[in-house]
Amino acid sequence: MSRDSRLSGTLHVLLHMAESCGPVTSKDLARAMGTNPVVVRRTLAGLRERGLVRADKGHGGGWALGRRLSEITLADVFEALGTPSLFAIGHRDADPACLVEQSVNAALGSVLQEAQALLLARFGQITLQALSADFHARLTTSSRAFDPEIAHAS
Repeated sequence: MSRDSRLSGTLHVLLHMAESCGPVTSKDLARAMGTNPVVVRRTLAGLRERGLVRADKGHGGGWALGRRLSEITLADVFEALGTPSLFAIGHRDADPACLVEQSVNAALGSVLQEAQALLLARFGQITLQALSADFHARLTTSSRAFDPEIAHAS
């Protein structure tokens, strides 16, 4: 089963942008993430439409945060990514004729809706400022230096 890591990767990119002294190019972000600049541009374009990031053109241009870290929640980023599926669990048949499968779908559907609502509510409570604070706390206790130019994709 493959996992959708776009939310995690996008949060990672946004925190790299927050650590930068100015706009960051797609090429530099892609190098740090171990991916292609086109993937970075495509992802950030959706965030730009929501005002989460901005693109500065010209010499010295690149991507920058469009809001303060305290004003961006995980829910904002999740929605800007098009609300990808949260769970790999799903119905075998969305519209079954079998009454047994209808019962299974009703039970699973209800539980999954409740779980998704709880998760999305929690996403709305977590800001990028909280993630940045956690990063800085880890950096303080780590013996490693942070170099945003070094690729460290998982």
